[in-house]
Amino acid sequence: MHPSIYHNNQILWQEKLLGGHHWSGRIQRGAVLQFEPLGANANVSLYCVNAEDKLERFNMPDSLKAQHTAFLSTGHVLYSDLGRVMASIVQDGHGWNDVFCSPSTPAQIQQQFGIQSFQDARNDMYQSGLNGLLVEFAKFGLKQADLTACVNLFSKVIPDEAGKLSYVQEDKTQQSIELRFEMDCLLFLSAAPHALDTSESYQPADVQLRLFKANALAESDVCRDSCPQNQRGFANNARYYALSV
Repeated sequence: MHPSIYHNNQILWQEKLLGGHHWSGRIQRGAVLQFEPLGANANVSLYCVNAEDKLERFNMPDSLKAQHTAFLSTGHVLYSDLGRVMASIVQDGHGWNDVFCSPSTPAQIQQQFGIQSFQDARNDMYQSGLNGLLVEFAKFGLKQADLTACVNLFSKVIPDEAGKLSYVQEDKTQQSIELRFEMDCLLFLSAAPHALDTSESYQPADVQLRLFKANALAESDVCRDSCPQNQRGFANNARYYALSV
């Protein structure tokens, strides 16, 4: 674990997200969640909704448009569809997180890796990112219609001249990412392979999750002050939580 300036470096909770598996839970505003890959081929499909109002969700188009970017990395935030900041990427050792490709589908996993069912392999089954997220959605009364584009942490895709996207295969070991939560969120994670993964075998990496208490925002903040729109987004959050104790 590398020391961070964005939290107190005292672990409140930790859990290993196994490759191909999925997780969900409530993350409080004022927490930092750290993701550390424990193997080369890591991908974490991430989606979040407002824990107090599940109709407010991560909005990929607004997040890109507001910050004039085609990917998310240090200094970027995840916007909700109401213009509020859900989480901030305060540290990104990978440097490029895909938001175009959404979670992998069962058809994509089957085409790339074949079929290995739960009946045959139990927890070593080949799981898609989509199915993993939907399993976790069901625990909170959400359905596939509630899922829009997600963030694929640790995955970089690049376009060719015709606009076709290709997955960049690289070793993600120890390329940790830290998300600071600016809103109470229901967080949904799947560590299944990326939809464009070119690996020959199904071997998604485990990812270590660690939760910390965030440090108070400094006078200058890497995410809030990265562009004027983010300052407005944080102001929207301040208004939303003005009466919170």
